[in-house]
Amino acid sequence: MAIGKDLLKLARESIQEEITGKKTTIPESLKQKYSAKKGVFVTLTQAGDLRGCIGLIEPVVPLWQAVHQMAKQAAFNDPRFNPITSKEVNDIKIEISTLTQPVLIIAKKLEEYLTQINIGVDGLIIEKNKNRGLLLPQVFPEWKANARKALEMTCEKAGLEQDAWKQIDQTKVYKFQCEIIRE
Repeated sequence: MAIGKDLLKLARESIQEEITGKKTTIPESLKQKYSAKKGVFVTLTQAGDLRGCIGLIEPVVPLWQAVHQMAKQAAFNDPRFNPITSKEVNDIKIEISTLTQPVLIIAKKLEEYLTQINIGVDGLIIEKNKNRGLLLPQVFPEWKANARKALEMTCEKAGLEQDAWKQIDQTKVYKFQCEIIRE
């Protein structure tokens, strides 16, 4: 099976498990192959539109377990959407994004942020006080965002004002990359 295809199969079976009530059997070989702890997001689309996206930023569980859990979360617990139904489950497309460890972007001047973000490659995390927002690298090209717009979008995702990234002494900006597997 091609690299990652077995993770997509696991994600789909995890969603089916919730719908049918039939427990997914996860092979030991898959558990061993994907035993490394990684941050991961599972994104679901239907006819090209977002239908759910939830993940773990930090690498706290093995990748296989994160995919198993986050597929269910994206399908049934994304607060922006109603849960996936049995009628639409076959129309859903799955995308898995495994994250590298986030790296704090150090900037003394605002322009330094703009030169350290590679659109289409870097995802962003913005933290201020208890607010935190993340956008995956593939989001920014979809919205034709430049680095400034990417920072503004991520601030909004965190529930902050668009220009919160400009408060260098109060706001932390991280970047990360993803390996993306799609159906």
